[in-house]
Amino acid sequence: MRTAFPTVRGIAAVVMGVSLLSGAISCQRAKTEGPVSEPAQVTQAAAPENESSPATADVRPAPTINASRAIEYVKEVVAFGSRPIGSRNHTRLEQYIVARLKGDQVEDDAFVADTVEGKFPVRNIIAKYPGTKDGIIVIAGHYDTNYPLRNTGYVGANDGGSTTALLLEFANQLRGKKRDGYSVWLLWTDGEEAVRSWSDTDSLYGTRHLAERWQKDGTNKKIKAFLLADMIGDADLNIERETNSTPWLEDLVYQAATKLGYQSHFYARTLPIEDDHLPFVKLGVPCADLIDLDYGYGNVFHHTPQDTIDKLSSKSLEMSGNVILQTVWILDAR
Repeated sequence: MRTAFPTVRGIAAVVMGVSLLSGAISCQRAKTEGPVSEPAQVTQAAAPENESSPATADVRPAPTINASRAIEYVKEVVAFGSRPIGSRNHTRLEQYIVARLKGDQVEDDAFVADTVEGKFPVRNIIAKYPGTKDGIIVIAGHYDTNYPLRNTGYVGANDGGSTTALLLEFANQLRGKKRDGYSVWLLWTDGEEAVRSWSDTDSLYGTRHLAERWQKDGTNKKIKAFLLADMIGDADLNIERETNSTPWLEDLVYQAATKLGYQSHFYARTLPIEDDHLPFVKLGVPCADLIDLDYGYGNVFHHTPQDTIDKLSSKSLEMSGNVILQTVWILDAR
């Protein structure tokens, strides 16, 4: 999906949701085909004035996901093979996702993207689960695979497959009675990957379109948090502290990880990453990107045919999924 190029590494020392950063890291999120350049400046979304300290919130335990079922979903997704936009397998995966959401409130954000390789249909899939509080929490992850690798046997088990599956498992946890909290929208984003080489215009096709649409219709103002998951199935899970994300929301994620005893898998590195949250960050939506961008030693499995199911772990899906759900429950209590 994407490669970061850190030039200096630092350690993030985080105590009960407040991060004290030592060292400095500079990196650029780019596709492996693209050149290294300095990251663009991104405006951070600030916490509302009435936000209480995340460390003081009294939060009930959130539900936990069925990790065995989640990893089975990954296997089913990977069985479709390569799934770049415009491919038959991509269409089959769309149908698979929608079929799994039968009976839920599902909407599409479908359009035709004009790319450097021609026009491609893009389809963001949104499943909505209503809550009792006024506001929306979006949990997102992309389901397309890398287009330039479409003829290499690349199946994107972690990069696309893991989050496609995790969102399906979230749907199992959310459907049924009305939530005692904010509405939760699950968003399978499309066209995240570059068609030729990662750039501001050749990437994030789905979320760039949807962020603009939701800005125009007022939806963005209702979003309390946009939680993005990406590459979270790695058996050696190490979630980055992502500096393009909203700091107070990143702190809440760490609070959730600490509450569950998973903090050793979070925030060992601090770096900026270009991902599906950026179009929303730029419009002032509070965002957190949960991503492990060290996939194999030296990130060797990333964007290669080695991104296969044997590199993943149900335990990693469990940790990532439970932390996201616990973060939602923390947000509900604020």
